[in-house]
Amino acid sequence: MIMQNKLYVIGVGPGDPELLTLKAARIIRESQVICVPKGREEGNSLALSIVQKIINLNDKEIIEAYFPMRKTKRQGHGLRVMGHKETPLAPCPLPLTPDNDLDVKWNQTAETILTKLTEGQNVAFLTLGDPSFYSTFYYLYDKLLDLHPDLSIEIIPGVSSINASAARAKISLGLGDDGIAILPANYMNNLKATLEAFDTVVLMKVHKVFDQIVALLQEMNLIDKASCISQAGMETEKIFKDIRNVKQEDLSYFSMVIVRK
Repeated sequence: MIMQNKLYVIGVGPGDPELLTLKAARIIRESQVICVPKGREEGNSLALSIVQKIINLNDKEIIEAYFPMRKTKRQGHGLRVMGHKETPLAPCPLPLTPDNDLDVKWNQTAETILTKLTEGQNVAFLTLGDPSFYSTFYYLYDKLLDLHPDLSIEIIPGVSSINASAARAKISLGLGDDGIAILPANYMNNLKATLEAFDTVVLMKVHKVFDQIVALLQEMNLIDKASCISQAGMETEKIFKDIRNVKQEDLSYFSMVIVRK
């Protein structure tokens, strides 16, 4: 059997449905199966809700993939070159890591995607922002290619939350030879050195360590150089040019701080 079907990995942007690209919208409309990640088993997919605002998905099969939100890193072998040999796709079992429910969930999703492709359907995997930037999909990437090295995958870029946040706050992230650092703030051990070394520092996932960030910025006399953008592009978006005005209830997983010297 010659497999012509393809897995599309589509960035749907940070929240504003009008930021979905024309290519992304076309491919979603043309795909028979939509796969969407969600962080809570009983919750809904934010990526799916964004797309549903502008595209009718009533004729699509929706697969919800539950991935518990954990601090983890991709367990892969680096960049691979995707081939295009005419090799049939066939689901097969993946090795499981004992007591690792994340591996179990990713295995199940990989097998489901391959099953749908084998059945002759294109699959669109939706992800917030841009697929190449802290995306859930890349935890699946190696698993899928281990199952089928010649799997046809196309990555469709999207607007990242960083670009959207900078645009909404009217901040230039970099000019000329400026150095830019992008960090998940809650994983950083030596933030001070980064703030000293770069002209622009983008701190993501700040909600759990926001007070520590404010204290450090005050200590370094950078507090007036910082802006906080929460849920950029969503209906609940908030922008603070003075981050001393930010309250804990203003913060969420989708909050970031941009420090521009």
